[in-house]
Amino acid sequence: MQAAPIRIWDIPGGIHPEEHKTESTQRGMEAAPMPSRLILPLQQHIGARAEPVVQVGDTVLKGQLLAEASGMVSCPLHAPTSGTVTAIGPAPYPHASGLEEWAITIEPDGKDQWTELDPVADYSALEPATLTEIIREAGIAGLGGAGFPTAAKLRARPEQKIHTLIINGTECEPYITADDTAMRYKSAEIVAGIEILAHILQPETVLIGIEDNKPEAIEAMRAACEGKAMQVVSFPTKYPSGGEKQLIQILTGKEVPSGGLPADIGMVCQNIGTMIAVHDAVLLGQPLVKRITTLTGAALQRPTNVEALIGTPIHELLAFAGLQADKLYRLVMGGPMMGFTLQSMDAPIVKTTNCLLAGTLEELPPPPVAQPCIRCGFCSEVCPANLLPQQLHWFALGKEYEQLNRLNLFDCIECGACSYVCPSSIPLVQYYRASKAEIRALDLQAHKADHSKQRFEQRQARLQREAEQKELERQQRAEKAARLKAAKEAEAAEASAAPPVSAPDVERVEAQKPSGLSPEQKQLKIAAATAQMALKKAQKQIASNPDNVDLQAQIPVLEQAWKDAQAAFDAAAGDTSVKPTPPPAAAPADDEAKRLKIEAAMARAALKKAERAAGDTPTEEQEKELYALREQVAVAEARLPKDEPAKKPVDENLKKAKVELAMAKAELKKAEKALAANPDDAELQQSIEPLRQRQLEALRALEQAEASSPIPPPERQLVDKKPVDETLRQLKTDMATAKAAFKKAERDVQDARDDGGDIDAAEAQLLNTREALDKAAKAFAEYMSAKETR
Repeated sequence: MQAAPIRIWDIPGGIHPEEHKTESTQRGMEAAPMPSRLILPLQQHIGARAEPVVQVGDTVLKGQLLAEASGMVSCPLHAPTSGTVTAIGPAPYPHASGLEEWAITIEPDGKDQWTELDPVADYSALEPATLTEIIREAGIAGLGGAGFPTAAKLRARPEQKIHTLIINGTECEPYITADDTAMRYKSAEIVAGIEILAHILQPETVLIGIEDNKPEAIEAMRAACEGKAMQVVSFPTKYPSGGEKQLIQILTGKEVPSGGLPADIGMVCQNIGTMIAVHDAVLLGQPLVKRITTLTGAALQRPTNVEALIGTPIHELLAFAGLQADKLYRLVMGGPMMGFTLQSMDAPIVKTTNCLLAGTLEELPPPPVAQPCIRCGFCSEVCPANLLPQQLHWFALGKEYEQLNRLNLFDCIECGACSYVCPSSIPLVQYYRASKAEIRALDLQAHKADHSKQRFEQRQARLQREAEQKELERQQRAEKAARLKAAKEAEAAEASAAPPVSAPDVERVEAQKPSGLSPEQKQLKIAAATAQMALKKAQKQIASNPDNVDLQAQIPVLEQAWKDAQAAFDAAAGDTSVKPTPPPAAAPADDEAKRLKIEAAMARAALKKAERAAGDTPTEEQEKELYALREQVAVAEARLPKDEPAKKPVDENLKKAKVELAMAKAELKKAEKALAANPDDAELQQSIEPLRQRQLEALRALEQAEASSPIPPPERQLVDKKPVDETLRQLKTDMATAKAAFKKAERDVQDARDDGGDIDAAEAQLLNTREALDKAAKAFAEYMSAKETR
């Protein structure tokens, strides 16, 4: 049954440059000879660079995996032939900059031996996801020039129902005939690949778009599609009909939204060469290792189309086509409209290389000097995306990126039609490309800044939450400590309560006192209060230092001074009959000792609880609280009753000599430790000998003090002390130093993660310190093992 004719729509703009296609279609499709070496760049697609899985010196088979995909948008890489991996590193790369790119270099062995393949006998029995994974593992990327991974393109979102599959056989750019040749000689494989994609996507319509300047290809494709659920559509030739969005508009009349994708309107567009690769991957089990490339240009004696191995050096393909080096003026990868000039013929062809154009000076003359814009409007008339190239040009010159985004700069497909018709020879596309690159860089920088800001705000919020939690816990501990203190004071008050004694009639005395105090009375009152405070302070000090003879001698004097000051104030107040209130009578000895022990136990318990709550890293508030509690414990323990031991006689000269010797030993030990950490420090080396001399002099002074001291020397017992193992001490020091460095590196990594710093450098330092710690620990263990064996 004849399919209903498809209505052909037109696109805005477009041009009709000279085609130059017949030159390369006269010899059919030829097989390129085996190259002397293969250079396989790891970046042959849009997305993340592939990661090598082989090493230099490995022997590989044809189709063997060389590098695996490193992300969702990435492609694996396979060996185009059998041979040996000779290099992995920077190598020539086909790019306008001429910069090198990481690549795997293979020296073929001439056997062209395949690895074990796994073809699919009946793909219709497999799930779409399984077929998509086979395509991904085969390393297939779009062969039309963009290089977007095919598997990622087939994984449409659930809300995007694909109803139309479009196969792009337009090949509208001058000189390029790779897809034309493929459709003439590999139409069956193309149709088989289309059927595999149709099984994956389940579209309602499958359309194959071909320009009417390829009659042989149209006839071959229609014959291959006979009886299939797909239709070949021929339409008038116009550049750039081969653009993805333009072809969709020609075949369906629908436009892809600005900034959108074909999947947003339920369509997927694939290239002819990609269909051959899908056929080979599923039905033959072969990964993408070859492609059809056009070799053309007036500098070649025999322009042709070749099926070449990916990674073949460009100069070997040009030599096969009869390159005339004296005529070559410019070598272009791609077509004259959208291609770019190559800086070196040592670079290889890659998955996206559809054409090599070796042009002469007459064929590809240098562009004339750009003149000022005359506002003719030709660029707007030929733009296939309905943009305003003139306005975009002005805003690109002024770097007004907001205006460029407002005018939909990224809808430009860089077809070059505007530059082609510009009478002022302005390289408009070059301005647009540069502006796009700058906008992408600014967007990436803004994204990183927003990400860093978000991480910083999250970290600040986390720190604030932790601080609030710590403050809440501190308040809870303070409240609990206050309750314990109040209970302790109440218990102490009850325990120290004395029997009631006759007290003076306070009310009568107060009634007799005048309501106001004279200046003299105020001074006497202040003097009495000051004397009382001095007495209490001395009592607290002697409680902490019961052996202090000077404080013991001051107590009676301070008590008498307080009594005299109080008596003077009472006499001045007019009531000498009221005696100064004596200090409270002491409780019985047993009760007082019991009370003091209870207070000391409660203080120690509070201190232990606070230490557990503070942990290893107490806050400043917790440190203050711990310090106060330790003071309370010290005071409480000092107030406990003690049996007065018989005081030993003290020889001040002997005591001073011992202190001097201890200080000399400490300084010498400290200097030796510093010298062990920095053995090359000349200043430390010079300081060791004076310190040893000082220690020797201090030892002699101690011996003289002991000889002249009236106190008999203590009984000494000779102890057989083992000599110091300096090697063991050094190994312990090295291990402690390495452990400290490792802990610091761990903190630096955590700080880098929190602050968005250089995480790679911090992790590298952590790895180095870890290796140093392992080395030190291993040396220590080996030494101890050898020591135990001896």
